[in-house]
Amino acid sequence: MEVMEVTDKELVTVTIDRYTDLQQIKKANGGHENEMLDYFIKVTVAKLSSMGVNAEDITLS
Repeated sequence: MEVMEVTDKELVTVTIDRYTDLQQIKKANGGHENEMLDYFIKVTVAKLSSMGVNAEDITLS
């Protein structure tokens, strides 16, 4: 089995993609409360922050 290495830039890109996907789901949810979705968003924001990415700059309004 071959192990593929992921660069820091690729990891940031994938995490940003996940964050934007979660935001789109939240927006499509029509304001219905979803604790699990909110938790996933919070964790993803924390991951982005640890990578030096300011999630506020890419937050869907």
